[in-house]
Amino acid sequence: MIRKLFRIVDHADRPRFIRWIVLLVAFSVLQGVCVLAVVPVLRPLLDGDRDAAVPWLVVLAAVTAATCVLFYAQALHGQQIADDLLLGMHRRIGDHLARLPLSWFGTDRRGRLTHSMSQGTANIIGVPAHLMQPVISASVTPAVVALGMFVFDWRLATALFVAGLVLLATHQWAQAAIARSFGTIDSAAVESASRVVEFAQRQPVLRAFGRTGENNRLLDDALVGQRRAYGEMSRNAVIALIAFSTAVQAAFVALIAVGVTLALGGSLDAAELIVLLVLVTRFIGPLIEVVDHAAALRMASEDIDRIDEVLAVRPLPEGSVDRLSEPGEVRFDNVSFGYDDRQVLRDVSFAARPGTLTAIVGPSGSGKTTVLRLAARFWEVDAGAVRVGGVDVRELTTAALADQLAMVFQDVYLFDGTIEANIRLGRPDATAEEIHEAARLARVDEIVNRLPDGWDTRVGEGGVSLSGGERQRVSIARALVKQAPIVLLDEATAALDPGGEAAVTAALRMLAERRTLVVVAHRLHTVAAADQILVLDGGRITQRGTHAELIDQPGRYQDFWRERERAKGWRLTV
Repeated sequence: MIRKLFRIVDHADRPRFIRWIVLLVAFSVLQGVCVLAVVPVLRPLLDGDRDAAVPWLVVLAAVTAATCVLFYAQALHGQQIADDLLLGMHRRIGDHLARLPLSWFGTDRRGRLTHSMSQGTANIIGVPAHLMQPVISASVTPAVVALGMFVFDWRLATALFVAGLVLLATHQWAQAAIARSFGTIDSAAVESASRVVEFAQRQPVLRAFGRTGENNRLLDDALVGQRRAYGEMSRNAVIALIAFSTAVQAAFVALIAVGVTLALGGSLDAAELIVLLVLVTRFIGPLIEVVDHAAALRMASEDIDRIDEVLAVRPLPEGSVDRLSEPGEVRFDNVSFGYDDRQVLRDVSFAARPGTLTAIVGPSGSGKTTVLRLAARFWEVDAGAVRVGGVDVRELTTAALADQLAMVFQDVYLFDGTIEANIRLGRPDATAEEIHEAARLARVDEIVNRLPDGWDTRVGEGGVSLSGGERQRVSIARALVKQAPIVLLDEATAALDPGGEAAVTAALRMLAERRTLVVVAHRLHTVAAADQILVLDGGRITQRGTHAELIDQPGRYQDFWRERERAKGWRLTV
């Protein structure tokens, strides 16, 4: 456990970690010395020679004082290490997650991350804060006393060592019995965390279909499964604790019997017998608690392993190029890509140049959104190359690529802050005038004007206090204020009302005069003025050209447009 903790502690904190372990061991050793020092104090006192006991009393007092100082020092170090470890783990994992490919993330991993970063980290920091000291003391202090007893009586020391070996073997068996439940508990906890998060985030869908309360079978099964897993561990823990407690009590009785027998036989003096009684009575409680502490240590060890698994995932390799040969250009050269065993894009090639608007259309599942995400290097291509600014995105530094791109995707997420703060996220150093201008272009100013707190209105977690269309406008303003040379938009106007759609479409046309726009759209009229339209079908570009060129060509685009024209006259009748 000490090695695992040392591995996840920040490098700057490792010297303090080593000092903490040294202090822990030193405290435990001195605690044993305090018990042993009782023998030379009691011998002269029992013989009536008080003067001879005084020097040993001074030694005992000094050792006791030093023990108290070490206890305070190790407790302070342990708490500081726990506090820094919590912050360090969150930062380290957060930085690592930001560099992982999005293909790594999934529902099961979200649940595991939620569990690891909440309950898991709490279990881990409990080790230096509370658990390590009693476990080490319960092991080291009796060992020191047993070794020291050889100075006074080898028979009593041997009895202590035999009892210690028996207790060690019983402890190992108890831990193995408890550990058998850890795998089930971890899986159940991850499933439960996933379902709870899902239940909280998907309330509109669940309520629409009446899947709330006792009707939510998935959540109920997950919680019941977790309860059963913990119940199984509790049963194993009770059996293990009873067995270990019985062994401790048996060792206690056996040691007392040995001491009394030796004392009655005249070969053991009263002082050594008293020390034996002090030892077994002082440490009987901590020894029994070792099973509980060791079980918590084992759970913390499992949590460290889970965090290590996350940190072991290979991040996207960092490029080294930070200068672009053709700023603002996006080019796909024979790109192929698939998710696991499902091929999505096949031999896709196109170029989007500065001052142009490139529209990507096609049926659902044809790979339109994937094109944008490959341009942003959310995933690595399987074949070919994606170039931004004339450089392969795999060779660009993360900062250089991020400076080139601003993105608006279908799944809009707003942070729990003000509207202005969410827009400023696009460019933290933007002036208030620049933020307000971007808001005006995206029609966010209309939202601000009708809210009681105006720009200071908090949008809630995920932007829950705003409608879908309003969240979309804020995300568009966030992309506009960044002033990146390339703007990627995935169904940017899908959630907007006709007035907002018209305004944003006009803003995009203005942007296209100065930037490179790559837009995915289902509403063809919003991209009819595009400089080039790419039709994706079956993962390939089957058509390309302007609206005027494609509308006269038999194919998917012509079919889409005719369907749209026919749909204009649709209406619901009752």
